[in-house]
Amino acid sequence: MPVRTAQAEWQGTLKEGKGKMAFGGGAYEGAYSFSSRFEAGKGTNPEELIAASHAGCFSMALSARLGNAGFAPKSVKTTAKVHLEKVGEGFGITKIELDTVADVPGIKADAFQEHAEQAKKGCPVSRALSAVEIKLNARLVS
Repeated sequence: MPVRTAQAEWQGTLKEGKGKMAFGGGAYEGAYSFSSRFEAGKGTNPEELIAASHAGCFSMALSARLGNAGFAPKSVKTTAKVHLEKVGEGFGITKIELDTVADVPGIKADAFQEHAEQAKKGCPVSRALSAVEIKLNARLVS
């Protein structure tokens, strides 16, 4: 399996400095700053990139589980919210919320919920982030 990479560079002090992050595959490069991380400033931040990774991984994991169980999902769309909060003297990621809407013909709601819970537990990003509370809200659409 390939090893995935990303790079980040920070220049200056925490509050006045600036940085940039880039994916090793070239699909993304963007700026980040104190303001984009701790306020509502323009740019990205590490937590937003974690959210994107988790949403993507979970959507694929759920689709794989459903396919292995004989269902053919039309779509699995996930939004991840990563909560960064003051914890003691510093900051910490305190919770991740996964909100998923899936179109899966022929599946019953209880079976879908079970597959969603198992995908949350088995997704590699969920496992890597297991020190953080992960909440799941999974819904079916027709």
